[in-house]
Amino acid sequence: MTNPSEHGLRANSIHEGDFGCTVMELRRLMELRSSDALREITVHYGGVENLCRRLKTSPVEGLSGHPADLERRRQAFGHNVIPPKKPKTFLELVWEALQDVTLIILEIAAIISLVLSFYRPAGEESEVCGQIASNSEDEHEAEAGWIEGAAILFSVIIVVLVTAFNDWSKEKQFRGLQNRIEQEQKFSIIRNGQLIQLPVAEIVVGDIAQIKYGDLLPADGILIQGNDLKIDESSLTGESDHVKKSLDKDIMLLSGTHVMEGSGRMVVTAVGVNSQTGIIFTLLGAHEDQEEEKKKKGKKQGVPENRNKAKTQDGVALEIQPLNSQEGLDSEEKDKKTVKVPKKEKSVLQGKLTRLAVQIGKAGLIMSALTVLILILYFVTDNFVIQRRPWLRECTPIYIQYFVKFFIIGITVLVVAVPEGLPLAVTISLAYSVKKMMKDNNLVRHLDACETMGNATAICSDKTGTLTMNRMTVVQAYIGGTHYREIPSPDVFLPKVLDFIVNGISLNSAYTSKILPPEKEGGLPRQVGNKTECALLGFVTDLNQDYQAVRTEVPEEKFYKVYTFNSVRKSMSTVIKNPSGGFRMYSKGASEIILRKCNRILDQKGEAIPFKNKDREDMVRTVIEPMACEGLRTICIAYRDFDDGEPSWDNESEILTELTCIAVVGIEDPVRPEVPDAIAKCKRAGITVRMVTGDNINTARAIATKCGILTATDDFMCLEGKEFNRLIRNEKGEVEQEKLDHIWPKLRVLARSSPTDKHTLVKGIIDSTVGEQRQVVAVTGDGTNDGPALKKADVGFAMGIAGTDVAKEASDIILTDDNFTSIVKAVMWGRNVYDSISKFLQFQLTVNVVAVIVAFTGACITQDSPLKAVQMLWVNLIMDTFASLALATEPPTESLLNRRPYGRNKPLISRTMMKNILGHAVYQLVVIFVLVFAGEKFFDIDSGRKAPLHSPPTQHYTIVFNTFVLMQLFNEINARKIHGEKNVFAGIYRNLIFCSVVLGTFVSQVLIVEFGGKPFSCTNLSLAQWLWCLFIGIGELLWGQLISAIPTQSLKFLKEAGHGTAKEEITKDAEGLDEIDHAEMELRRGQILWFRGLNRIQTQIDVVNTFQTGASFQGVLRRQNLGQHHAVKLVPSSSYAAVVPVKSSPSTSAAAAAASSPPMGSDPQPWDRDEEGAVEATRCGSCL
Repeated sequence: MTNPSEHGLRANSIHEGDFGCTVMELRRLMELRSSDALREITVHYGGVENLCRRLKTSPVEGLSGHPADLERRRQAFGHNVIPPKKPKTFLELVWEALQDVTLIILEIAAIISLVLSFYRPAGEESEVCGQIASNSEDEHEAEAGWIEGAAILFSVIIVVLVTAFNDWSKEKQFRGLQNRIEQEQKFSIIRNGQLIQLPVAEIVVGDIAQIKYGDLLPADGILIQGNDLKIDESSLTGESDHVKKSLDKDIMLLSGTHVMEGSGRMVVTAVGVNSQTGIIFTLLGAHEDQEEEKKKKGKKQGVPENRNKAKTQDGVALEIQPLNSQEGLDSEEKDKKTVKVPKKEKSVLQGKLTRLAVQIGKAGLIMSALTVLILILYFVTDNFVIQRRPWLRECTPIYIQYFVKFFIIGITVLVVAVPEGLPLAVTISLAYSVKKMMKDNNLVRHLDACETMGNATAICSDKTGTLTMNRMTVVQAYIGGTHYREIPSPDVFLPKVLDFIVNGISLNSAYTSKILPPEKEGGLPRQVGNKTECALLGFVTDLNQDYQAVRTEVPEEKFYKVYTFNSVRKSMSTVIKNPSGGFRMYSKGASEIILRKCNRILDQKGEAIPFKNKDREDMVRTVIEPMACEGLRTICIAYRDFDDGEPSWDNESEILTELTCIAVVGIEDPVRPEVPDAIAKCKRAGITVRMVTGDNINTARAIATKCGILTATDDFMCLEGKEFNRLIRNEKGEVEQEKLDHIWPKLRVLARSSPTDKHTLVKGIIDSTVGEQRQVVAVTGDGTNDGPALKKADVGFAMGIAGTDVAKEASDIILTDDNFTSIVKAVMWGRNVYDSISKFLQFQLTVNVVAVIVAFTGACITQDSPLKAVQMLWVNLIMDTFASLALATEPPTESLLNRRPYGRNKPLISRTMMKNILGHAVYQLVVIFVLVFAGEKFFDIDSGRKAPLHSPPTQHYTIVFNTFVLMQLFNEINARKIHGEKNVFAGIYRNLIFCSVVLGTFVSQVLIVEFGGKPFSCTNLSLAQWLWCLFIGIGELLWGQLISAIPTQSLKFLKEAGHGTAKEEITKDAEGLDEIDHAEMELRRGQILWFRGLNRIQTQIDVVNTFQTGASFQGVLRRQNLGQHHAVKLVPSSSYAAVVPVKSSPSTSAAAAAASSPPMGSDPQPWDRDEEGAVEATRCGSCL
């Protein structure tokens, strides 16, 4: 990567005279903080306005937007893009795919076979070596013995290329997704006096950016004007406290930080690699390059401290990554947290799959070992015991050839048994789903979310924008003691009253909120900005008043003080200085909150009259509650004059009191027409929908009833935030899970809730153990403070339109249309992923069971596998790659919503699936064994059993192979249904990929049988033989109908398989982890067990050695207490293992390693673990 500073200097020398400051000067300036920065700007640049002049920009109008000017700025100061890390090349992916252990073993076996096939024993003595091909006819065949080894190698190459291509396309898709997310990010920029939404990459130095609550800053800048601005800089500094920004104290704004409160304007001073985020990324990139170079040179870093620095820097990379900023914080907080808190689980499906794959792999390993053992014993017994042949030296290569052949058979049994296709099926299914979900307005940021959504049992949804249209209009008003059920004519009010209404709304709202003319003639006016404010501005327009004229008269620079809206205040206030002296503050907010702070109210004449508690209660009963019961959001507008000098503005509780009420308006936000149907579907699918809103409880209840969340017959609860907290907390104010467990099952609406309440509810539901199964919770959110709840949820949905950048970052899926129906589509896709994997499993396990048993029993009885190594690899390719492609791309149907969610603990293989697997395996085994042991009589052909070493392919075994493949092909159609459905062809034409794969596989099989010859151990078949093979294959479909007719309940012996990890195991294994990744955990558990086994062998050898040498027992005993979470390091030049706790610090690790090494003559290398806590091991000199 080129050094950005050099690039900047080079660019600057070209355009020296263009701007009054260089890129390096601005970089140095942005590295300063608070008072130092203020001093530097004042002394060197003559203030912020002067800096703007040097950058040739206007603080009010912004840049002109002229293409030549923008290009000049990009040349001088760089583009606002941070170059991504280089993707892995195709060759690197090929190399990774080659690391597969089974493939390596197969390659070695194939090479040995290839080498030995060229060996020819001298003379005719080979006759005495046993049963080898030495007939005159087979002489040519013996010369072709190399073909099998070469064919195996070729098959391995095909498998590797397919795997690498899949990985490459997956990486490409992820990058495409990342780019799509980045392109979605736009920012408010002022150009030519107009506020426009500009893609982040197009921002240049000198642009004037409008910043507001919830924004993620896309570049470094200096504050020009700010209102109550607070920034979360923890992603750069690690400080969790929000930093207050103001023109007199701190004006530096840094990229990658979040606006948590307030609004303002800034001038952009550094972009891309020159911004603070970019500089750190560049350092990281350079660091990684150095690391790689060191590795290439072969220098091993033995010092744990150095490695750990790299880890820390990687941590920073995570922190400041635009889409993962919270992760860095989480990793920092890990060390601080000692309290045991339940963790977010991810990859539940992948965890189940990994567990299942490990179990199948173990079974396959045992079967393959047994196969090799039996073959060798049979050969040795037959030749040297029964036939009493001597072991001749010249025969050794021939015997080795036999042993290699047996070994290859054993390995191919293992290859077929190990379901490598599982991860591939998951990847294809998820990648396919993610691509299709984009069309359904779901932008998936984390792949796990897709699978998890299929298991969702509860959805906690926002009201505004998700369930409603987010097109707000004022439909009722209470002004001057009169309740208007419709918008009144402006003639009804005195000019004085109108002035209060117009100023109270126009000035006390973000100037970014505005009403624009409709795009199409006759359409509705466009609402830009905050929708509630747009409704109020629309009310001003309906009263034939012009809010823009008021704003022009009082620009934002004239605001004396602004208390921006936040979830705690639930109100917004703006203070302006009166020309005649004194101050006036306009306030607006939730009606019951503002009315409590009012002690006067305007009458019809515009005079302020006393407003007592009794008046307030009457007004709530007669005005606010009736409005709320109609589903209207009620907003109160008020003001206060300060004529007795300037008060202390920081004392908010004193300022926001003694208000005078101007008006109360009722705002309607209609329910989206498609939402009631979507909620009905959720109920049918066994998913509970809860509404969590900041609105009044009556409004919330009315909307919930319209949506169908509440129905008249239901016995459900609607609570306000205060009441909810009172019911779930103890005297100390702590949340008690037991109390919460009494509330959440019946809770359907939580009104007047804070983001903390939302987080508490979500956490409580996820952690709850009441009910048959644990809950999987999806949450929607749009505000900055929804971040914790979105992160805590199993699946967090952020709003693409109304959502803040902070909410989007905390989420797993972004709803690009903010519509609840898109969540239901996500549920469908999630369930479809789960079912696709189950379909694939049903198909693959049938093939596994049959192939392994056939190879094993065939080897035991006929001393050869009926299915040859290359044939097995072809079958492996069919069931792994092609079947995963065919079955993992089934499109979802509405019928998926007609069942309840599977939940976390549901096994992958149900009893119905087990019935199908065993039923089809029985059919296939009977057919294969009949063909192997009686096929030659039925077809009147030569037997292929007990063929010599290099004998030519037989029709007999070709028919066995062909029938086996065709049975799999037709069983693939059966596998499309996993819930016992009769019609396996339903919707088959909707899946073109499935049809193409089945057809393509069939054509390939015809070519292999007819033209495959020696490499595939095949020979030509007649038409009659082909028809018989086809007939037996089609028999699979008929047999499938028979199996589906047998009720599963009657087969009591059937067991489920592929369970999730038990909760006790999770809590035991997940110490020190913030998130539980089930897939990682399964692999990690396997590694730990492996090392523990290795360690026990070592300990036993050490004990024997100790007895022999009489040495000290200390080193041996030190190793005995191996806990679940101890990583094991095999230390070179000693037979001792260093046992180190997984969470230990580098220094502790080194100390422990040193402590566990022998005192004399050893030189153990310090070691280090990766961040997941995985076990590392080096090869040891004299371990065993």
